[in-house]
Amino acid sequence: MGVKTKALKAAFPYTVPILAGFLFLGISYGFLMSSKGFSIIYPIFMSLLIFAGSMEFVTVNLLLSAFNPVAAFIMAIMVNARHIFYGISMLEKFSGLGLKKLYLIFGMCDESFSINCSAGIPRGVDKGWFMFFVTALNHFYWVSGATIGAVLGSFITFDTSGIEFVLTALFVVIFIEQWIGTKTHTPALSGVILSLATLIVFGPDNFMIPAMIFIVVFFVAIRKKGES
Repeated sequence: MGVKTKALKAAFPYTVPILAGFLFLGISYGFLMSSKGFSIIYPIFMSLLIFAGSMEFVTVNLLLSAFNPVAAFIMAIMVNARHIFYGISMLEKFSGLGLKKLYLIFGMCDESFSINCSAGIPRGVDKGWFMFFVTALNHFYWVSGATIGAVLGSFITFDTSGIEFVLTALFVVIFIEQWIGTKTHTPALSGVILSLATLIVFGPDNFMIPAMIFIVVFFVAIRKKGES
């Protein structure tokens, strides 16, 4: 069995739970784009090239509003600020992976990060290709869902009010799965508490970046305390 085939077979089972979520979420996104009057091309290429579910939902309104690149840039940073910290924590894992690292950086979504960060890679499976296929499969699921939704949305019309909530629902499910799958809940509880505290202090439009900063500082403090 080839190195790539072996890594693909090892990675696929880890992505099966994401398959159902991404297909449903992607279809919802495709329907939403179609309901706003966009052609099929938009959700297909946006899901392929942006590959940031929450930002893609936000982009729907950005494309329909007045052209404001500065506001769009700031919004993109706010929505995806967590990926800065994802990237920092994955620097060691991505080292020495050659060109695969470029795609791993581009395709790092919440779900791929969660799997690649914590999955126990089977013995004899190449680490780089395992992480590559985890990322590629999740990317494929998202693009497929968006494409199906866009195609169906061009024939089927219904009230899409509140459809954006599926993104929040997906994050809640991921949080619950992580809670059940770990013995210690300190990281999860600290994240919730610090996020709520910054939400109260900074408000719903400005709490994301402060929350991420406080969470990172908290984790660094815990790590240093544990090493001392």
